[in-house]
Amino acid sequence: MSIIMDAPRTTDAARTVRAGLVERAAALRPLLAGNAERTDRERGVPDENISALAGAGLLALTRPARYGGLQTDFRTLLEVSREVGRACGSSAWVTTLLNASGWFAGLFSAEAQDDVWAGNPEARVAGVVTPSGTAQVVDGGYRVSGSWLPASGCAHADWAVLGVTRPDAEGTPDGVGIVLAPMAELTVEDTWFVTGMRGTASNTLVGKDVFVPAHRFLSVPDAIDGRYATPFTDEVLYRAPFVPAAALALTGPQLGLAAAAIDILAEKAPRRGLTFTNYTSQAEAPTIQLAAAKAASLADSAQLHAYRAAADLDEAAQAGVYPDYDARARMRMDAGMAAIHAREAVRLVCSAQGASSFGESNPLQRIWRDIEAGSRHGILNPEVAAEIYGKSLFGIRGTVSDLV
Repeated sequence: MSIIMDAPRTTDAARTVRAGLVERAAALRPLLAGNAERTDRERGVPDENISALAGAGLLALTRPARYGGLQTDFRTLLEVSREVGRACGSSAWVTTLLNASGWFAGLFSAEAQDDVWAGNPEARVAGVVTPSGTAQVVDGGYRVSGSWLPASGCAHADWAVLGVTRPDAEGTPDGVGIVLAPMAELTVEDTWFVTGMRGTASNTLVGKDVFVPAHRFLSVPDAIDGRYATPFTDEVLYRAPFVPAAALALTGPQLGLAAAAIDILAEKAPRRGLTFTNYTSQAEAPTIQLAAAKAASLADSAQLHAYRAAADLDEAAQAGVYPDYDARARMRMDAGMAAIHAREAVRLVCSAQGASSFGESNPLQRIWRDIEAGSRHGILNPEVAAEIYGKSLFGIRGTVSDLV
């Protein structure tokens, strides 16, 4: 069953492109699922997966068409990430983060975008927008130093988006920003030792006195208010709101993980009995039927929240109108609720399948670990999102976080 909710201005041509990309992702599921255990065990997405994803165009969703990219929309990113996530959570997360970071790069000046893509249209971007580095003003730009984690996708990237503070500009819109730096000028520290999303290899990027030209700096406060450096204002994708886009993108893999768990339940329940009962098929047991109904409904609810936010986000971009604070607060709330509902759907499936869900040979345990980790990303924090949204409903704005 499909969930139709979409931005009203989305064209039939755009929907056709989206459907084709989702079909490409679905065609890769056997490969990605077959490598999922290896991805988890080796703590990295295999090059085979990355090559297949790139070959299908699924790592070019947010690259500007000027450089041969597909320049789609956020609903498309969600649907592709969901389909990849049905096969492998880590592969979906890396797909999402490489695309999201590519979108960040598309907000920079034309010269910065040329630095990234003019010489290599296939260049991929990873990064961390948390301002855990500093940028010192020097002639022609900045000297950037710091360490940034978790840098999902950095093993497969050519450039990095890095969050920085500028001590010289503290208290101004240029006090916090993101910069673009070549991966070749950074080092990667192997720090990603985790139980969930192990395969994302979200290691730490380290930079020491990396020179960044002035045109590769983007003000975060300006971006939050919808003032981007890109001069290509007719390109709809790069008019989307900064924080809602960053948060919403992360829900795609989790929609896929929830769908994968329900797929497993639907496949296994008819062939297994319910322990310590007279049911020879779990599918005949009301307890399992109710769990399946609740899990499937929660997965649908996660999609509905995510797709509503995507519709609001894409529609605003298509209309060339930057959403106001209250609208952006609801989008962030939708992203948080999508994560919660997807996570709960997986939990219900694991409970229905019992202790066997956590056997090392059972993919459910990996799905559970991946969604427990991924759904707790800081920008998705549902409690913070709820506080922001709840206050906005009473006209209280800007007291919780600048990231709205």
